[in-house]
Amino acid sequence: MYIKTAEGNDALGWMDTEGRSVTESQYAILRAAACPIDTPALPRAENHHELVQAGVQYLRQVEKSVGGQLGRPSGANSARTNTEDYADQVKGQLWDTRELRQAVDDIYHYPLRSVAVDTLNRQLRSGISDESLASLVVTLKAKAAFASIRRM
Repeated sequence: MYIKTAEGNDALGWMDTEGRSVTESQYAILRAAACPIDTPALPRAENHHELVQAGVQYLRQVEKSVGGQLGRPSGANSARTNTEDYADQVKGQLWDTRELRQAVDDIYHYPLRSVAVDTLNRQLRSGISDESLASLVVTLKAKAAFASIRRM
């Protein structure tokens, strides 16, 4: 599903048939939704409206838990989805580290401190690559730049 939140942010959600979130990765959701133009539509699920309601409630909760900042395409919070997308792309490869996975998890569950927002905004404006962005996020996590995270 696609929604525009009360904060004005765009969000995608993917719910399973039981109403649970499958993933928060915008890249994974778009990749799963991609299909050729001639693909026939699937019949609507019996509980379609309940699933949409569950998805909207879930996305609202996620938005609250990350400080009301799911992210604007040009802001520091796009680092959340960009970093998660990068982690998904390197899954099972040399760059798929425990630190990267933990940073991806934490960036969704803890608000960014202002120093992290400033740093990420500056780097995003300069055109930082996804690989460098992921490395920066891991470094910021290690330096406790996410609220409620102690130094490792």
